[in-house]
Amino acid sequence: MATAATKHIIVIGGGISGLAAAHRLTELSRAGHGELRVTLLEASDRLGGVIATEHTQNLLLELGPDSYITDKPAALRLCERLGLTDRLIAPQHAGLKLYTVHRGALAPLPEGFLLMAPTRVGSLLRSPLFSWGGKLRMGLEPLIPRRSGDGDESLASFVRRRLGREVLERVAQPLIGGIYASDPESLSLAATMPRFPEMERTHGSVILGTRRAQQRRAQVTDETGARWSLFVSIDGGMEVLVRRIEEVLEPGTVRLGETVRDLSWNADTRRWQVDTGGARLEADAVISTLPAFATGDALKTLDPELARELKAIPFSSTATVNLAYRRGDIAHPLDGYGFVAPHVEGRKIMACTFSSVKYAGRAPEDVTLLRCFAGGALQPGLLDQPDEALEAQVREDLAALLGISGPPILCRTTRYPDSMPQYNVGHLDRVERIEALLENLPPLALAGKSYRGVGIADCIAGGEAAAEGLVERFARPA
Repeated sequence: MATAATKHIIVIGGGISGLAAAHRLTELSRAGHGELRVTLLEASDRLGGVIATEHTQNLLLELGPDSYITDKPAALRLCERLGLTDRLIAPQHAGLKLYTVHRGALAPLPEGFLLMAPTRVGSLLRSPLFSWGGKLRMGLEPLIPRRSGDGDESLASFVRRRLGREVLERVAQPLIGGIYASDPESLSLAATMPRFPEMERTHGSVILGTRRAQQRRAQVTDETGARWSLFVSIDGGMEVLVRRIEEVLEPGTVRLGETVRDLSWNADTRRWQVDTGGARLEADAVISTLPAFATGDALKTLDPELARELKAIPFSSTATVNLAYRRGDIAHPLDGYGFVAPHVEGRKIMACTFSSVKYAGRAPEDVTLLRCFAGGALQPGLLDQPDEALEAQVREDLAALLGISGPPILCRTTRYPDSMPQYNVGHLDRVERIEALLENLPPLALAGKSYRGVGIADCIAGGEAAAEGLVERFARPA
């Protein structure tokens, strides 16, 4: 039962960031860190945001992300606390290739090529992806002087400067730019891949820094017997995580179909007023996990400057297309996890995961499930067309690249409008300005992929940090 000492915290947004925040608040309250009542408001009729799993025709379709990364520990630790450890699964085949589109066909990325840096000379020399001039340019990277100054730089500028144009066009753009659905000419290196400028500062070389990081990881694995692969999924699909969090929240926490339109502060009652159009709720604190532009809209009356900074973060739209084919209709051996498509190749697909090869239990043995990605900042008009036209272009690309001779037995397109924040050069400076402005407001925290990472682990870490920060603020002397 709530008392006068109970603090009511409203979490806005039921994606993984909001769920992580609500769950962490619940954990802290149960652990004796204050009496907290949590209300989670979600505008749609379901929780999970972009995390969505569909089971149909003996297929497991991931309509959004299909895994999370383990070297950022927040997601793994949350699964452990939720009792999901025995349901975590690694890719079923170790050491499979990752392909890239090159001159209209699939070619494997060289072994030991980590995001943008080659670590195995022999594999690089044998690769058809790069000209001999491009290979020589990469080999000279340790001799390239360090950059003077420590200001932000675009991914494209950094890769061209250190490794050359071919690495940018054929590896860095599809791998890193694809993660963020971004244009590498605008993408902030500091906000997305800070390890690489740090390698340049510390080692004077991305190649040398990458090799030494590999050696350290191997040593840690040997000493600790590290169990998990770099990527893990969940038996039954990623939505299992969403459902499990929902189960452990207090009854009555979640309110679906509630769109927040305005946030204001009542100086008399010293409480937040959260306007959902049909209701006005009061709270002692608020955590917003909405996209930055939506949070900016809600705050435009209370703090116009903060609203402007939030709405200045641009977003791009993406789509996921799941397709199932009879295995006998695909000529390619599918001896990899999937492929990426450099923008210079002119394909509609950004990337494709061989879902039923990557993880067990995704499809019957005689069926292959593929998961394709389209849209992003480099193809903004692609998603203006109807599903049928988009699917036809995706199927055309797949037929040409994988040698597909028959029609799909299933095709499912899921659109995510304005879903990917664009971490353009200077993004972290903007985030710091936003955080400074928040210091001048009553208890309000922001979380979500708009700010410091777009992956599931990043979003969980941000949601939990927002919850912990508010509880610490409540604990301070008045």
